[in-house]
Amino acid sequence: MNRTFNVSADCKPELHYMVDIRPKLEKIRAMIDQGQYFTINRARQYGKTTTLRALARFLKDDYVVVSLDFQMMSYACFEEEGIFAETLADEIVKKVRQDRRVPDEVLEKLKNIAAGNIKKIRLSVLFDAFREWCERSEKPVVLLIDEVDSAANNQVFLDFLAQLRGGYIDRDVVPAFQSVVLAGVYDVRNIRRKIRSEEQHKVNSPWNIASDFLVDMSFSAEAIAGMLREYEADYHTGMDVGEIAGLLYDYTSGYPFLVSRLCKLMDERIAGSPGFADKKSVWTKEGFLEAVRMLLAEKNTLFESLTGKLSDYPELKKLLYLLLFQGQSIVYNPDDAAVDMALMFGFVKTEHGMVTVANRIFETRLYNMFLTLPEEQESGIYRAALQNKSQFIRNGQLDMKLILEKFVMHFDDIYGDRGEKFAEDDGRRFFLLYLRPIINGTGNYYIESRTRSMERTDVIVDYHGRQYIIEMKVWRGNAYHERGEKQLMDYLDHYHLKKGYMLSFCFNRKKEIGVREVCLGDKVLVEAVV
Repeated sequence: MNRTFNVSADCKPELHYMVDIRPKLEKIRAMIDQGQYFTINRARQYGKTTTLRALARFLKDDYVVVSLDFQMMSYACFEEEGIFAETLADEIVKKVRQDRRVPDEVLEKLKNIAAGNIKKIRLSVLFDAFREWCERSEKPVVLLIDEVDSAANNQVFLDFLAQLRGGYIDRDVVPAFQSVVLAGVYDVRNIRRKIRSEEQHKVNSPWNIASDFLVDMSFSAEAIAGMLREYEADYHTGMDVGEIAGLLYDYTSGYPFLVSRLCKLMDERIAGSPGFADKKSVWTKEGFLEAVRMLLAEKNTLFESLTGKLSDYPELKKLLYLLLFQGQSIVYNPDDAAVDMALMFGFVKTEHGMVTVANRIFETRLYNMFLTLPEEQESGIYRAALQNKSQFIRNGQLDMKLILEKFVMHFDDIYGDRGEKFAEDDGRRFFLLYLRPIINGTGNYYIESRTRSMERTDVIVDYHGRQYIIEMKVWRGNAYHERGEKQLMDYLDHYHLKKGYMLSFCFNRKKEIGVREVCLGDKVLVEAVV
């Protein structure tokens, strides 16, 4: 059977192309060997389930591993202690009944609990069985629980965590699990995001014994390259593995779902489409950019989940707007609720103590979402771009100089009498509003994170395999402008381009708006002032 790239449920080595996660498993095992209890909290579709299932296989020779998924248990079973104990015992019996290492007495006791044969079943009865199990077992017992979010706003679940904590604290005198690993999006040490306002008495976490989980779950460029080499051994496309792996990492920052989804689109959807006759033509930079375009245009469970979070948490939406459109530098503060949420849900990451959007794919998807809000599409600048957008396409390529010329004209007509604060806050938003309908459906754009600030932002446009770099900045005088020209030239060297574009928002009353070309060395800069 041919292997495929997988984006549904967990990955299986015999069925799917996978990044080698053994180094991560070895780090997690070291924590288990040390008897640590911990949580694996990552955003949706970040490889948690794949990791837990691979971990269970990785540990099976040296540990008795009980691997559970709380999503398999009905919501109702978490509302009453006895039902929860019965259901949990039943799930455990299903998992371990074939494991000859489980003592018969323990298995029988768990079966009786599951069948409701014990009067007044409480969690204490279940934990008595756990203690007997850990005492009689020849191998240490490890408990893995996936999708703990399913239960995180129920008192019974909190009582369950409290019992686990008690076992951990007393493990020097009473037999207990060697290690307990909980996986989910929400951190059970800080579950107030899952708890309704009328239940605030449940905020205090009974899981404060958990060790920090510092294993990087994202994929490195080297790890992605290893997966691509396995694919290349099967299909012999002639791809430049290093280049494609680098592009995948640059656009996704190693977010597992995004890496796999882009590979799946290239493998299954693009070959045979216009411009890509076969797999050899797909596994190129042009094929990759086509996969990015398709990904940004599709609905999928990850994007739907992210959009839902923005609706649920307005403060999260405000934070992302400040990052995207105003270039505000936001220092990481663990006590900032909005930043904490953004990190937990995977929207952002921290770099050098600062908060930044997690990856280019999320960033562009968020820009597209904000820019297609009804109020934005009703703006004058958006409608102006729509009037005759075909004029900006010549011989299948963008005429970026004409785009800047028309933008300067339309912006001055519509917003020329506005104040400085208005333009500083919204200039980049209006240019992206103007640009998006022109390239929509054919091209992509993203903001270069290294140059995003309140004063300077570089937009990279990909259109039919060609790239355009537009620096947007606020005019701060000739000296600052000249530094900007030098920075843009250096950036063009990095991208091996001869032409770049600069869009300056100037508030000098004597400014001369318009567009001109400047030759600097072997480079041509098209400079627009508005």
